[in-house]
Amino acid sequence: MRESSNPVMRGVVRDNQTGYAGFGAGAAAAGQGAMWGQQGQQTDPYTQAPPVSRQLTIDDVVTKTAMTLGVLTISAIITYFAISSRATEAAQTSLAMPLMLVGALGGLGLVLVATFGRKQDNPAIVLAYALFEGLFVGSISFVFANMVVAGDTSAGALIGQAVLGTFGVFFGMLLVYKVGAIRVTPRFTRMLFAGMIGVIVLMLGNLVIGLFNGGEGFGLRNGGPLAIIFSLVCIALAAFSFLLDFDAADRLIRAGAPERAAWGVALGLTVTLVWLYVEILRLLSYFNSD
Repeated sequence: MRESSNPVMRGVVRDNQTGYAGFGAGAAAAGQGAMWGQQGQQTDPYTQAPPVSRQLTIDDVVTKTAMTLGVLTISAIITYFAISSRATEAAQTSLAMPLMLVGALGGLGLVLVATFGRKQDNPAIVLAYALFEGLFVGSISFVFANMVVAGDTSAGALIGQAVLGTFGVFFGMLLVYKVGAIRVTPRFTRMLFAGMIGVIVLMLGNLVIGLFNGGEGFGLRNGGPLAIIFSLVCIALAAFSFLLDFDAADRLIRAGAPERAAWGVALGLTVTLVWLYVEILRLLSYFNSD
C-alpha cells in the first residue's frame, strides 16, 4: 500500500497493513480453527473466537471527519470572539498570541503522540487535537483578518473567502481523485514527499535567518512576490496531499480495516485542511495588506 505524505495517514495505513484487530487471511484461518476445534468438532464461535469490530466504511470516515471539524470550528469561533471582545488592540494581541502558541504547540504535541504512539484511532486524542487547533485557527484568523490586512477590508469576508477556498480545493481534489485525472503512483508520492521536505527546509531556514535580519528571512513571509509564490507552492502541495490521503482511506476501506480507523483518517485530513486554510488565509492577507 502506498504511503501518504501526511505522517498521520501514513501511520494509520501502516497499522492496518498486517492484520489489524483480526483482519486478514491469518485471522480468518484462526477463526475457522476456533469454530471447528482441534479435533474437527464444531464449537461455539461466540465463545471460542474474539469479537471482530465492524469494518470501516465511507460513512464512518465522513462522520468522524465531520465530528472532528465540528469541534475545531466551535473552538475557533469561541476563540475568535473571545479575542474580539477585548476593548483595545493591545489587549487583543496579548490574548491572541498566547492562544495561538498554546493551540499550535498543543496540536503539534498531540499529532506527535498519535503518530509515534500509534494512537491515531483514539477519539479522545483526535478531538483534543481539534480543540487545540481551534484555538490556533481562531487566533490566527483574528490576527490576519484584523491586524495584518488593510483597515477597509472586511474580516468576515476575508475569513469567508479562506474557508470557501479551502473546501473548494478539498472537494475539487476529491473530484480529481474520483475521476482518476491524476493517478496516485509511487513516483507521484516520492515527488510530493520531496516537495514537502523542501518546503519544510525553506521554512526552517527562513525562520533562522529571520532571527538575524529583523524577521525578514528569505522574504518568504513578507508579502512580496517571493512570499506569494511560496504560499502558492504550499497550497499546491497541500492540495495534492489530499490525493494521497483519499487513496489511503480508499485502500483501508477495501482492505477491511476496523471502523475505528476512521478517526485516524479524520485526523490526517484535518491536519491537511488546517494547513491549507492557513496558507490560503495568508495569501489573501498579502493581497489586502497595506
